[in-house]
Amino acid sequence: MRIATWNVNSVRARLANVLDWLGEAKPDVLLLQEIKCQDDAFPRLEIESAGYHCVVHGQKSYNGVAILSKRQPEDIRIGLPGDAGDEQARYAEATVEGVRVASLYLPNGNPAPGDKFDYKLGWMRRLVGHARALLESEVPLVLAGDYNVCPTDDDVYDPVNWQADALCRPESRALFRELLNLGLTEAFRALHPDEPRRYTFWDYQAGAWQRDQGLRIDHLLLSPQAADRLIACDIDKAPRAKDKASDHTPIWVELS
Repeated sequence: MRIATWNVNSVRARLANVLDWLGEAKPDVLLLQEIKCQDDAFPRLEIESAGYHCVVHGQKSYNGVAILSKRQPEDIRIGLPGDAGDEQARYAEATVEGVRVASLYLPNGNPAPGDKFDYKLGWMRRLVGHARALLESEVPLVLAGDYNVCPTDDDVYDPVNWQADALCRPESRALFRELLNLGLTEAFRALHPDEPRRYTFWDYQAGAWQRDQGLRIDHLLLSPQAADRLIACDIDKAPRAKDKASDHTPIWVELS
């Protein structure tokens, strides 16, 4: 079972690239972030024509997540529990072929410190609490998406200049470690423990893609039941090189 995650930075603007990648990579599940459209504007017809069911949690012009799956998703949850007043579309969850999958778009948090950084940390604490509850079910679980966290200095091209950024600040990294300490496995590092300069995001500015000045901020976290089935995990850089590319690229995991 292949599960991938990709921040597409507007699904309508990148639809051709998304459809191309679905046809080439053929994931069983593709988790999208930053779709930047409301539910009724999501290109459901085109994606369903490619053979995928759609779970969409959209928001006009900002945020938004989706779950695309070859099999019918079940037991769908929209929104991260813990704050009934949170109107930002950042979380969707469903079960596909017995695996619980979640598409999450964690807040960026800049400028830090400040209100946006406080929201980021609060959101992460809610995610820790929800992940703890999900793990109690002991079902295979994949929490995937754009975490907006570089877990270590190996995951950022210039650690010194990025150390004060919300993506690299110690508070963000500590809460990411708290997630892992619940018993989750970070799939990429489990199989590629010593590979620096492996990134999932390159900014559009200053020739970052051409100079390979990237960040690894898109992650797949696996419960013990999913980690036991881990076969492969890798980053597919090819979509980032295409015309009208997202500034992120897909990362995928293969489960037996």
